[in-house]
Amino acid sequence: MRPTIAGRGGQQRERQPRDVPGRSAPSLRRNKKRFWQASTKNAFRIAPQPLFTPRCSTKATITARSAPCTGCWRSAGSRANAATSSPIRPYQKPELLATAPNQLWSWDITKLLGPAKWTYFYLYVILDVFSRYVTGWMVAPRESAELAKRLIEDSCTKQNIPRGQLTVHADRGSAMTSKPVALLMADLGVTKSHSRPYVSDDNPYSESQFRTMKYRPEFPDRFGSIQDARAFCLRFFAWYNDEHRHSALGLMTPAMVHYGQAPLIRQQRQNVLDAAYLAHPERFVRKPPQAPELQHEVWINKTTGVRTKSH
Repeated sequence: MRPTIAGRGGQQRERQPRDVPGRSAPSLRRNKKRFWQASTKNAFRIAPQPLFTPRCSTKATITARSAPCTGCWRSAGSRANAATSSPIRPYQKPELLATAPNQLWSWDITKLLGPAKWTYFYLYVILDVFSRYVTGWMVAPRESAELAKRLIEDSCTKQNIPRGQLTVHADRGSAMTSKPVALLMADLGVTKSHSRPYVSDDNPYSESQFRTMKYRPEFPDRFGSIQDARAFCLRFFAWYNDEHRHSALGLMTPAMVHYGQAPLIRQQRQNVLDAAYLAHPERFVRKPPQAPELQHEVWINKTTGVRTKSH
């Protein structure tokens, strides 16, 4: 007895067989197999799936209609062929080097919780990668390409950035990849760089700076207003630039490194340590004390095989 299905008005009607007249199941399977063998040849491996049927038809070798093509690929489970057949834009790993301040900046945007649920303020921060000095910041009620453009332009003006010197690195947020920001950088002679999608390690210095801010004991759970957020950031960035000492900077503050004071300060520290050693050498068992070394290179994704300069 053939199965029935309900039609309009509750009437029962026979289910029509789905077999193609004159085509048996084994022949369909053989046809799919020939189609699959043809689609995996080198000539078709890089062809997008919709172009496979027209290319076959020009060679009089078509084995299936375009509609069952997707089913053939899906039933064969070839994800590798789907990856090679679809045009995917390659993203290169950014490899950026800074040997002095104002050569490489990193910028990002983070959310600050507002007074009520689902309310946020947006903190824009531009950081010099070599010195960790915050060259510009802004708290705004929204994420906007025009606001980012204004902040970058003001920061470049304050730091007197000449054309062709600076590279600005960011992730692939909407404001970072916007046309106004790209046009501004072209006008200023600034090179732009972007992280790979979903790779947070490509922008580590901005992420680390945000973590330092949000793990401070005085950082609140929520800000009562945008004025409250701006007042907090004003105090925090003054402390961060002028008082916070980085272990990676030889226990210097970002301002010391950014404005070229670090070598002199390190020499002063070394003079004090040398005097202490001469006065009481028994206190230093292994070797004379040394002031922490200063960094001379800072990388984002250091190129493999490149040696760091010794000083």
